[in-house]
Amino acid sequence: MMTLLSWIAGFLLMSITAAQDLKHFPQNVVLAKINENSVTLTCGAPTAGPVTWKLNDEDVDYFEDHFEKKGKNLIVKEVDTPLLGEYSCWRGKAKLSSVYLLQGTEEGEDIDSLLTCHAKSYDCNFSCSWTNSRYAVVRLGIGPECSKGQRSCQWVSSSGQLGNEGFQFELYHNLSPFAEESSMLEVTAEAINNHFLLRKTKLFYLRDIVVPDSPQIVSSEVVGQQLSVNIKPPSSWSTPYSFFSLQHEIEYVLRDDGRTERSLSSLIPKRISKLRVRCRDPLVLSPWSQWTPWKNVRNSCRCKKNPSCLPGAWNTVRRKWRKEQKMLSEVKAFENEG
Repeated sequence: MMTLLSWIAGFLLMSITAAQDLKHFPQNVVLAKINENSVTLTCGAPTAGPVTWKLNDEDVDYFEDHFEKKGKNLIVKEVDTPLLGEYSCWRGKAKLSSVYLLQGTEEGEDIDSLLTCHAKSYDCNFSCSWTNSRYAVVRLGIGPECSKGQRSCQWVSSSGQLGNEGFQFELYHNLSPFAEESSMLEVTAEAINNHFLLRKTKLFYLRDIVVPDSPQIVSSEVVGQQLSVNIKPPSSWSTPYSFFSLQHEIEYVLRDDGRTERSLSSLIPKRISKLRVRCRDPLVLSPWSQWTPWKNVRNSCRCKKNPSCLPGAWNTVRRKWRKEQKMLSEVKAFENEG
């Protein structure tokens, strides 16, 4: 039996080693549920004869009051913070296997405030952002296998960090973009902070997270007293465009009085100084995309032959004028020769 002083010293040492935070998800994990009194750990390698166990490289024999050995198994009694960490089993000086003992927790914010997801289209990929920087390690998985913590879950690691504010993930699903969406996506997040594991699941329809990228302003053309704006869907949007239609909204500034107005039609007043465009899925009334940058519309009220003042229209006018001048020169040259 250990003396009280050695027990306290060992307890402090275990607390220090267990407080070391993980920087990646361990390959083998045993999760102690909340209020679970004991957990059994198994040496994962076949071996003959007795084995010894270590917690964070410290021999557990020094703390026998907290453990019980049964063959190659180690029973951790009264799971608590000082007893969390990496357990390894040894045969002499050979390390046979290791497993991390983590404690489950239900603490934390609501999953909707921790994890946000969005898709640029109805294609097979979407992205999610974990916004809480308190957790050092986070991973995501799709499907019921992940929400239940099963080994068959295909976990996805972070594709990058959002500065010091969280993690970014790229995920893939097998939903058909042409079929009516009847089942929800089930995204589970696991996050570790000081050997405590938080598991949260988020349910949503793909259509509810679709936000298209900004569209492209291709050209404009004067039609009578109006300006017809040609708008192209973003390159990231699903095809064919005839099936995955988009609704566009144009915001423009009137040249005469500086008022700003909006239109869901591609025909707008021609006497404007600038315009910009955004889009959305009209079938599910998705959120609007970001606006395109403002595009200046030059000299729309001064040009008499072609009032359109977008650069493409002016280039067309210049080419036509040069062609006519060339033809006139050739006619005069022919007359002079005659």
